Amino acid sequence: MGGNGAAWPAPGKLNLMLRIVGQRPDGYHLLQTVFQFIDLCDWLSFDVNDHGAVALANPLPGVPAEEDLTVRAARLLQAETGCGKGVTISVDKRLPMGGGLGGGSSDAATTLVALNHLWGLGLDAGRLQALGLGLGADVPVFVNGVAAWAEGVGEVLTPMNLPEPWFVVMAPDCHVATGKVFSAPNLTRNRVPIKIEDFPALWQGNDCLEIVSQMYPPVKAALDELGAFSEGAKLTGTGACVFAAFGSESVAEEAARALRGRWRLWVTKGLNRSPLLARLSERQGLEV
Repeated sequence: MGGNGAAWPAPGKLNLMLRIVGQRPDGYHLLQTVFQFIDLCDWLSFDVNDHGAVALANPLPGVPAEEDLTVRAARLLQAETGCGKGVTISVDKRLPMGGGLGGGSSDAATTLVALNHLWGLGLDAGRLQALGLGLGADVPVFVNGVAAWAEGVGEVLTPMNLPEPWFVVMAPDCHVATGKVFSAPNLTRNRVPIKIEDFPALWQGNDCLEIVSQMYPPVKAALDELGAFSEGAKLTGTGACVFAAFGSESVAEEAARALRGRWRLWVTKGLNRSPLLARLSERQGLEV
């Protein structure tokens, strides 16, 4: 499975900034963030059946099938629509797990979008986004498929037209526990909200960076090393992945060559439009 053929892409995302502006009574944090996609993707294939069974061809180690977000997404669509069709889902996992690139959420979004098409359900994007929110706060932006300013818990989306640089993305050898970060007593939770036009001139930081750097020394080390090649080394989400933007692929590759022996990393392109939307349009065009 790869970047073409019958597979559907589930791209990663970067949080170009993350600002925490409050907390709801249920404990969820209120955010302002900027999402942009990257061309590093998981790839999903769907073998539709008529008997209603939902299964994984290659379950993730240590993740029961009923907890896998792709299975949950497929079963949610069945429950919401009464669809009697089923599917076997294959996932070619390219995005690092637990790295802050949104791989699980993106896989769920791709499952919703692909099966809505393949099962002929006819749900609109707004309905799919609402369903996706029940699976995770990042799922709606992946369903929506365009770079966005996000508020609420990350689900209130305003499209943005951003520069599309080349990024070096590094994955430190640790798994950041998001709940541990958001429950840290010294986490900033009361930033004054800013406006869309204030990004990036007024603010492009990440309120989780200081806490994560303290809790996870490998993240701090990655930021320091990548920062030697770019003043803009950042943390995406709660991490563990860190990234920096470069003006060209060749300059990004030059930095990557110097870092590659010590770090797991990728050179990847920023995208304002998800390749999932292109795949859906392609499938719809083939079937007209």
